[in-house]
Amino acid sequence: MVNSRGLLSSRYSILVADRTTGVVRRFNLSLRPALATVAAVFMLPVLIGLGARWSASAELDHLRTATGVLRLENASFRTATGELTGQIAQLQDAIGALNEVAQLDPATRTALSTLPALVRNQAKGGATSADTKAIVAAANRSPEDAFGLLRTALGSLERHLSITRADVLQRNEVAQATPSIWPAMGWLTSGFGSRTDPFTGRPDSHPGLDISGSTGDPVFATADGRIASAGRTGDYGNLVVIEHAFGLTTRYGHLSRIAVAAGAEVKRGDVIGYVGSTGRSTSSHLHYEVWANGRPVNPLKLLVGRPE
Repeated sequence: MVNSRGLLSSRYSILVADRTTGVVRRFNLSLRPALATVAAVFMLPVLIGLGARWSASAELDHLRTATGVLRLENASFRTATGELTGQIAQLQDAIGALNEVAQLDPATRTALSTLPALVRNQAKGGATSADTKAIVAAANRSPEDAFGLLRTALGSLERHLSITRADVLQRNEVAQATPSIWPAMGWLTSGFGSRTDPFTGRPDSHPGLDISGSTGDPVFATADGRIASAGRTGDYGNLVVIEHAFGLTTRYGHLSRIAVAAGAEVKRGDVIGYVGSTGRSTSSHLHYEVWANGRPVNPLKLLVGRPE
């Protein structure tokens, strides 16, 4: 029986003879190193294949993980973008609703257009809306760009809504403070500006309108405001002065009777007194004036409606 250990440790010789020259070459080798070399030659491709397989498996796992992360990020972007888009739509609807509410009737717009520029400009405002084309272009580049631009648009619309709301309130306040209805039912007997004084016959400057009427006819506040004074005042006779917002004031003279007290708040169309002929007056009528920032203006340009 041959000992396997002895077989593996045996040495062998290989003779290589050259027939032309007759040279013989001897190569000595041991079986164990030779077998190890052969085994290494055959194992190397296997090991390389296993390594490549392990590397591919690891790369595949990495790609799966990265894909999962990207899916989560995309889902988050979609959710956040959807929420921002919804908020933007709500803000745009709110702005549209405010703009509809802010639409003034033609008569009030006409009255506002005739106010002095210093008063009229207080009713103006405006802001820009979000650029939806820029949002679409950003979305085509990357979700991050679209998300960032949506947030910018949302902030812009929030500021726009705040400005629009303030503008609407301001515009409504100016409209409510604008003397725009006739203060009494009757006919015009004397206009604003130069005229002949009915007592002296000399040229005179008339700071308001004279509206003829019957004694006791109601006199109406022509805009919202506060009663600045109500009582007997020289040539005006019984006089009511109403202070409106934005530097506007109205005066109602020659009243037979006063129906309000100083400090009271009144709305357009409220009865503040009654037509009469007190003070420097030749007949029963209402003397009506409008002042803007301390200067008289022609009330006839503002009177676009009748009291209801």
